[in-house]
Amino acid sequence: MAKRKTKKVEANFLDSVNRNFEKAALHSGLPKGLLEQIRVCNSVYQIRFPVKIGGEYQVIEAYRVQHSHHRLPTKGGIRYSSKVNQDEVMALASLMTYKCALVDVPFGGAKGGVKISPREYSTTQLRAITRRYTAELVRKNFIGPGIDVPAPDYGTGSREMAWILDTYLTFKGSDIDAAGCVTGKPVSQNGIRGRTEATGRGVYYALVEVLRHKKDMELIGLSTGMEGKTIAVQGLGNVGYYAAKICQEEGDAKIIAVAEYEGAIYNKNGINVEKLIKHRKKTGSIMDFPDAKKLKNRKAVLEVDCDI
Repeated sequence: MAKRKTKKVEANFLDSVNRNFEKAALHSGLPKGLLEQIRVCNSVYQIRFPVKIGGEYQVIEAYRVQHSHHRLPTKGGIRYSSKVNQDEVMALASLMTYKCALVDVPFGGAKGGVKISPREYSTTQLRAITRRYTAELVRKNFIGPGIDVPAPDYGTGSREMAWILDTYLTFKGSDIDAAGCVTGKPVSQNGIRGRTEATGRGVYYALVEVLRHKKDMELIGLSTGMEGKTIAVQGLGNVGYYAAKICQEEGDAKIIAVAEYEGAIYNKNGINVEKLIKHRKKTGSIMDFPDAKKLKNRKAVLEVDCDI
């Protein structure tokens, strides 16, 4: 008898988030209708706007999702990536609500995304895209200190947040709380010191907490404590870089593999993160770093034998 071919279905991030919510909801004792209200995204804004790039106009696809209005303002980052899509932004907005609720931070969850690859645009072009995106949010009342407060995410940083603030001030300059329309701004523009490395440091603290539980570590064959642990890092962005740097410098861990956009490298004796960053700034790549060998591709970093 011939075997029936099964069609491979790619996992959907939003479906995964909702499945996990539904599993947890079984233990809540809350009415079904209320749980449905908690689960669904309250507002989804899909935007398409033209921006002049070079001598031509390019239509940019973007999103802002407000998952829950149970507490205001809503809060969540803005990511710039060619892989941005509505389901991804909805999933991330949902997770922002749950994260804030877990630690009793008084915000609803939100998320934004602009479907571009930042590497393909100049600073001037990125500024134009960011300003136009912000203008669209202002027009629909999707940004404001008491409404919805964006922040940096993948592909964005303090520079983009400064552009957002400046654009918001153009429309709402009379608002005395205008500087609170966005977080992650440069320190010189009412930003907060320590914000840049905060998420990476949070990863470090979470790992330290996990590694202190002796019984759990015995189950997976590890000793307690961060010291001497081998770590593979997928991505040297804001989170990956600071998490790796702090684990190495404060936890005395060993970074043995790193993957970035251009490829992956490995050294069983450890890679100095600061030296690697300097090398990348100088050459534009982590490849050909003198103290490491190249791996076959970016995904190979996930197959490296390591503790973390």
